[in-house]
Formats: sequence, C-alpha cells, structure tokens
Amino acid sequence: MKEKLPIVALVYDFDGTLAPGNMQEFSFIPDVGQEVSDFWGHTQVMAEEQDSDNVLIYMLYMLQKAKEKGLSIRREAFTEYGRSVQFFKGVLDWFDRTCEYGRENGVIVEHYINSSGMKEIIDGTAIAGKFKAIFASCYYYNEEGDAIWPASAINYTNKTQFLYKINKGIFSISDSVLINESMPDEDKRVKFSNMIYFGDGETDVPCMKMVKQLGGTSLAVFEPENAKKEKIARKLFKQNRVNFWCPADYSSGSKLDTIIKTLIRKIKADEDLLKLAED
Repeated sequence: MKEKLPIVALVYDFDGTLAPGNMQEFSFIPDVGQEVSDFWGHTQVMAEEQDSDNVLIYMLYMLQKAKEKGLSIRREAFTEYGRSVQFFKGVLDWFDRTCEYGRENGVIVEHYINSSGMKEIIDGTAIAGKFKAIFASCYYYNEEGDAIWPASAINYTNKTQFLYKINKGIFSISDSVLINESMPDEDKRVKFSNMIYFGDGETDVPCMKMVKQLGGTSLAVFEPENAKKEKIARKLFKQNRVNFWCPADYSSGSKLDTIIKTLIRKIKADEDLLKLAED
C-alpha cells in the first residue's frame, strides 16, 4: 500500500498578513466616499456605544454605507472588490512554491485562510484558488441576492475553532456537530504539530498561542519598513506568543521563505523519527 504523506497546514490571517492593510481599504471604502481612518473610527464608536462585537459592526456599517451610496450589496459586487486587493512581495507565487517544496521533501503542503475579513472579497482576489479552505466572515443573502444579515462573523477568539476544524478535516463553517465529536488522534487529518500559523498582530494572539502550545509553529509577520508593525511583531515574540517574527516578504530566499522551508524539513524529519520509534 502506498505510504500516506503527512500534511503540513499553513494557516493565514489575511489583513496585514498577506495583504497590507485591510481588504476593504483598497476599493470599497473609497467607493463609499470615506477616509480609511474615518470608516474604522466610526465602526469603533458604534461598537462601543452598543457594547457590540467589532466584526458584526463593521459588517453592518458596510451595508449601511453601500446602501447610502446606492452601491450593490450582492455577493458578486463584494467579490469584485477583491480584484483590487494587493499583496506583499512574493505572495502571488508563494503558494505554488511551497507546495512544490513540500512535494520535494515528502509532505503535502496545504494552505488555509482564517480571517475576520470578508470571504466574498477574498473569493475575488488573485489568490483565492490557492486555499484548501477559506474560513472568513460572510453575509446571508435574500432571494433577490442582496446581503441582509451576517451569516458568519469570525472574531479574534472564535477563530480558534477553525484550527480544530483543520485538525479534524472539516471544511464547513456551518458544521457544529463533527467539530465536537470525539476522534482518535490517529484519525485526525492534520496534527497540530504540523500546523504553521501566520498572523500580524495582537488580534491573532489566541490562534498564535494555541498553535504554539499544541506543538505547532506561530509566526508574527509585519509590513516591511513599518516601524509600528515591526514593534508589535517583536513584542509578540518577546512575550512568547510566537516562535518567529519577520517581515512579510514571501519571496524566494527571504527570511520568511527560509523559516518555512526549514520547518517543512523539520516536520518531515519528526514524522520519520516517529515511525522509526513505532517500528
């Protein structure tokens, strides 16, 4: 029987991790006629006034502003905004390169998104087809195709549930049964020790800490030449929240590229040693 290759899961936050800034800032916020700081500042005020979840509030505010400006609130309109999203250096060919490197080293590399951003926008980006699954916030659409309600609002703490879904091989946001069922470790699809989590800030801390504590690896990345973001990443490392911190440069030969290639080889070596111990 053909040997089953171990799976290495690379799990990414999106905003500030793969793309500079938030995905709404590239074209949606300009289209509704607001400055970026005003848009996010207003959502913060709304959340504080009603003591509400920030993700639910930004989704509500997006609908309010789009309607106010007469913009479409259909799925395809939000997806179109994804076409304008730009990425950090090296991102566009990163996924294929790491998958190929995994094959060369005897593992299967898979990519996942775990984001508080909008799935509809991510679905319209140039990299949408590179992921095994995209876990992100999204709207519920009525019979006319208009967004009317949040179907999924992924905030900074409930993001951790999707790490368990990756662990068990569950790719549906709506599943609430299989995720809670007991499963022998040997039947779980991706070991936590084979997960690598990428994030850019303190909102990623729950996922960073969880992956690290369960034997995987967490990285804090930051926008190159952004002193504020670099300071945050360095702090996360000093606080022992992550294993590594480095610029969000995904190009071949970068520090980030070298770290991931080394981790892929290490995971394969750990798997080989485990098999030898079991023989």
